[in-house]
Amino acid sequence: MRPSGFTDDEWVPAPDRRRLANAAACSDPTSYWNAKTMTLADVTYLPEVPAHDAEIDSINEEAFGPGRFARAAYKIREGGPHDRTLSFVAVSDGLAVASVRMRPVVAGDGRSYMLGPLAVRPAYKNLGIGRRLVSIALEAAQRAGAPSVILVGDEPYYGPLGFKRIPRGQISMPRPVDLDRLLAVELVPGAVATLTGEVGHAAQHRVAEPIRIAS
Repeated sequence: MRPSGFTDDEWVPAPDRRRLANAAACSDPTSYWNAKTMTLADVTYLPEVPAHDAEIDSINEEAFGPGRFARAAYKIREGGPHDRTLSFVAVSDGLAVASVRMRPVVAGDGRSYMLGPLAVRPAYKNLGIGRRLVSIALEAAQRAGAPSVILVGDEPYYGPLGFKRIPRGQISMPRPVDLDRLLAVELVPGAVATLTGEVGHAAQHRVAEPIRIAS
């Protein structure tokens, strides 16, 4: 059973979670055990820059393994770049330990941003780092004038951050996904209602008002 509190990007079956966590402990035991004694005060949140790319790739591999490439959200990511100005990393002792990215998407006549992947190194989970990254990304999206943010995740977990379930069948994904887990937070009144049909990267679609994409 999928536990509450994970996005489509975060959830990994229990055997894989144990394998990935054990691998993290063996590959970098000092970092692994330091994580057990750290607090949120030890974490710094920074805007993502190109220099973070290699570490973010490592975080995603460590957190999700190769199964991430088959997910619905990954298909959308293949369509174009993420927006670095709305993407952030959490850093501890000079090491990037978590990351969140945002991509511009469209669905019908509506436009939005899709949050994900939200990835936290296994040794640093359950410390509130992921939730803080989501909050930072949402604040940045609102300042940038984004109409809404969507994701695939659990409403009980993301509800306190402002996300609500999108009416079932209003939008779809390019690969199978539980439609009841499609969530959105509305930053401009009425924006979510404009999202209809299949979600795709904005770079693959024409929209009346282009969404800014930062390199």
